[in-house]
Amino acid sequence: MINQLIDQFIDTTIREDIGDGDHSSQSCIPESEQGKMFMLAKEDGILAGVEIALRIFAKIDSGIKTEIHIKDGSAIKKGDIIMHVTGKVWSLLQAERLVLNVMQRMSGIATRTAEYVARLEGTQTRVLDTRKTTPGMRYLEKESVRLGGGVNHRMGLYDMVMLKDNHIDFAGGIEKAVLKVKNYLTEKGKDLKIEVEVRDWSELEEVLRVGGIQRVMLDNFSVEETRKAVEFINGRVETESSGGITIDTLRDYAECGVDYISVGALTHHIKSLDLSLKAMD
Repeated sequence: MINQLIDQFIDTTIREDIGDGDHSSQSCIPESEQGKMFMLAKEDGILAGVEIALRIFAKIDSGIKTEIHIKDGSAIKKGDIIMHVTGKVWSLLQAERLVLNVMQRMSGIATRTAEYVARLEGTQTRVLDTRKTTPGMRYLEKESVRLGGGVNHRMGLYDMVMLKDNHIDFAGGIEKAVLKVKNYLTEKGKDLKIEVEVRDWSELEEVLRVGGIQRVMLDNFSVEETRKAVEFINGRVETESSGGITIDTLRDYAECGVDYISVGALTHHIKSLDLSLKAMD
């Protein structure tokens, strides 16, 4: 399924950018012209998107040859040469912006994730991504989080049950929601983990009383409330903190002993890493 989604994404981006032709290149460069380009890191960071770039080059023109010098997940420094690519100039120029758009965004996410991971060093807590992703780019953005040292939460609505506040309110409360989920999974023959979001202490007590779930999300709990909740849960289920947690408060929550901290900003509020593709003489 993932490979199919990536292929669809690449096909869509090519149609979006090239349309009926790259008239800038076709109007001033001979079709048979061959060339070489190099990718340059213009900032320090964590590299991501190399494997996707290779698929874009191949989709544009299977005759493009690539020489990779730095792999996905590696730390890069300003001035590093990431790869060389050789082929028809028309093809290289058609692929240039698509490759950079993907790799710059992915590397930005990986770099930001690595900063969060560094803040958690020495604790048991892992940083999680969320579903707050760019439509059509979820796999790429979640893969970037992984390459930056983070952990992927569920990929979508299909691979985990997560009962948030709206589910609970529409279902008539935590107990009713959880019992309905258990019956549903049994009827459908599905083996999915169940996570429940709790908004206050009474909901936490209720979800632990009902039981049968694997993780509790402590939503918008203060640091002190989180510490007390972790002690109360005492390892009966996994714990996840969420809601308004920043890189500056991350460590405080981690030191409460939570297993995970989910951070939507990893994918929806990032700065792309500056990379460029340059022609070689």
